Amino acid sequence: MAEEKKISAKTLRRVFWRHYQLLGCFNYERQMSTGYGYTMMPALKELYKDDPKAMQEAVKRHLEFFNCATSTSPFIIGLTCAMEEQNASEPGSYDTSSITSVKAALMGPLAGIGDSFFWGTFRVIGAGIGAPLAVAGNVLGPIIYAILNVIPSEIVRRWGFKIGYSGGSKFLERISSDGTLQKVTEAARIMGLMVIGAMIPSMVLLTLSATVDINGATVVLQEVLDQICPYILPLGLVGGCYKLLKSGRSGTMVMFGLLILGIVLAALGLV
Repeated sequence: MAEEKKISAKTLRRVFWRHYQLLGCFNYERQMSTGYGYTMMPALKELYKDDPKAMQEAVKRHLEFFNCATSTSPFIIGLTCAMEEQNASEPGSYDTSSITSVKAALMGPLAGIGDSFFWGTFRVIGAGIGAPLAVAGNVLGPIIYAILNVIPSEIVRRWGFKIGYSGGSKFLERISSDGTLQKVTEAARIMGLMVIGAMIPSMVLLTLSATVDINGATVVLQEVLDQICPYILPLGLVGGCYKLLKSGRSGTMVMFGLLILGIVLAALGLV
């Protein structure tokens, strides 16, 4: 019988700590592949130390295209470690292409979860609460942002790596088949959009200072707009920027456009 090979707890810890460098060497051809290969090296060296050829094949295997949210990537890394253990224990009989296939299959859904929660929810909520405090000079602003943004990410990283290594494929298959995965992802997206919408009145400042003289009465245009719809100007500005970005305009171009618009409106005395 073939010898069963297992990755030591020490090596697994090294693999986990290395995953923080997934974006340390990003390129547009294979995205995070170099970081993934670097992350897996301790495990590969331990499993294939007596088989140089298998080691070379494993390194090449993990230098293929990979791109996923960093917070949810440990799940895939843990699962990959378990599959590499099986391959090392069954040399010649294990289908190594399944390792690459599983990585490719998990990248999309886990990237969606990671982006929805950590880019579109926790980060936005943390910024929504922390930014106004920071603007007001309160030291709790950056602290709250760090807590809301970092702690959930760390929990998911550590828990994801653990369940990925101990049988994550069955877990993901289960929550995908019963619809839980889709529901959680959609809920996160909705929450993120609600938070972004609520941030507009507090973070986007645009008020008119212009007045109109009607039969001797001075009418403040901003007060009229507030009676129609409070914060309608910030909402319109954000909507316009969003439309420009969706149409293919670069973020840099939109930013310079806002600078020019602000200078022109201020020169005309409108804001």
